[in-house]
Amino acid sequence: MSSMPKVAGKIVDAQAVDVAVATTGTVGARLDRLPATRTIWMLVVLISLGGFFEFYELFSTAYLAPGIIRSGILTATTAGFFGMTGIASFIAAAFAGLLVGTLLFSVIADQMGRRSVFTIALLWYTASAAVMAFQTTAIGLNFWRFMVGIGLGVELVTIDAYISELVPKQIRGRAFALNQVITYLSVPFIALLAWRLVPYSPLGFDGWRWVVMVGSVAAALIWIIRSRIPESPRWLAAHGRHADAHRVLCALERRVERDIGGQLSAPEMGQCEIVEKGRLVEIFSKQYLSRTVMLSIFHIFQTVGLYGFSNWVPTFLVKQGIEVTASLAYTLGITLVMPCGPLIAMLYADRFERKWQMVASSLLVAGAGLMFAEMRNPALIVLTGALVTLGATTLSYNFHAYQSELYPTRIRARAIGFVYSWSRLSGIFSGFIVSYALTRAGVSGALLVIAASMGIVALSIATLGPRTNGLSLETLTR
Repeated sequence: MSSMPKVAGKIVDAQAVDVAVATTGTVGARLDRLPATRTIWMLVVLISLGGFFEFYELFSTAYLAPGIIRSGILTATTAGFFGMTGIASFIAAAFAGLLVGTLLFSVIADQMGRRSVFTIALLWYTASAAVMAFQTTAIGLNFWRFMVGIGLGVELVTIDAYISELVPKQIRGRAFALNQVITYLSVPFIALLAWRLVPYSPLGFDGWRWVVMVGSVAAALIWIIRSRIPESPRWLAAHGRHADAHRVLCALERRVERDIGGQLSAPEMGQCEIVEKGRLVEIFSKQYLSRTVMLSIFHIFQTVGLYGFSNWVPTFLVKQGIEVTASLAYTLGITLVMPCGPLIAMLYADRFERKWQMVASSLLVAGAGLMFAEMRNPALIVLTGALVTLGATTLSYNFHAYQSELYPTRIRARAIGFVYSWSRLSGIFSGFIVSYALTRAGVSGALLVIAASMGIVALSIATLGPRTNGLSLETLTR
């Protein structure tokens, strides 16, 4: 039996007052008092497995690029800034799709629910990636890359909202760190596949096409994952489905009680709040405007910094005179540390304020990136590249948690979609910017652009970012 909840300081019969105990405020109180048991961590793992396939595709550009160039579909650079036959157009197509997914379709996650959209978006990606693997022209390849991006955009927004709404406040940082450990495991996986497949054509089928197909087929496993994940009770409560929210919570509480071998303590609750239908315009209100401005600036520049490095590492190495197979091997060595940043953060994620972790990791990316440009020794190439990667992954787990904490449940997915869309818009141009800098000023010039972008990221968070660690979502958005 679940313990009796308290509403307005009084103990009441939970079965008799479904509506009273299932507003977003009371749902949050019941969730935040849950201990971090096997049940809670398993939910994070299952949701993150969906993100594994998303990151597989999101970070694939760097590893697919040498193979696509070798097949003659695209070129490394183009004479014109907006040339549509270069790798920059492939990057731009992905981010254009991400922009559409995050900005236009994130509203679906607030309307249909986290669980349904989580499934639909990944299946969209699976189908689009499968078709993309068989394209033979620049137009066809870029179009289906755009379609892949739409599915990715919706999925990543949904995952952020999903995790933040399900886990207790005291482990939110660690939950997002674990999420990123799992999702970033996809990067060394794809790097290993690319290393073994991209330079070759098994069975007469280009290696890069095999890499795309592996991700597409694996993502179909989402149907198995979906059956184990409940709908967000916070979302249910915010949409007036109080009985459903109460039912999901009771089931979750019973599982946690089995984990701990006893009853849960009664949550302390204040007045039950009245939730009205949310509107995106709220993010420009006095209460949320500074957060919206801060996250928009952050996302415009973090994309240039993070993806500007990760998408171009093999190309940077080739430009420095390292042959393709060796450059992919070095890149594999660099990406093997990707899960290490968030894995180490599992030890401290909720001990140190999130905003300052973001500032420190941004500066690490900037500094190590500049050193990477000067390295020629293989060990130092991998070392400096690994430092960039550690900073980037630490920043990533933090901002995914951070942006999901700063807006209320009724508009959380739409708000994340809006601020996140700036990174997608920036990403469309980031490939062209890095390509232009690489053409005009070489690897050092391209990495200087990346470092400057990360400096602006650190400044925006340091000056405008609020503190969030250990606070309930309802307190942060009150």
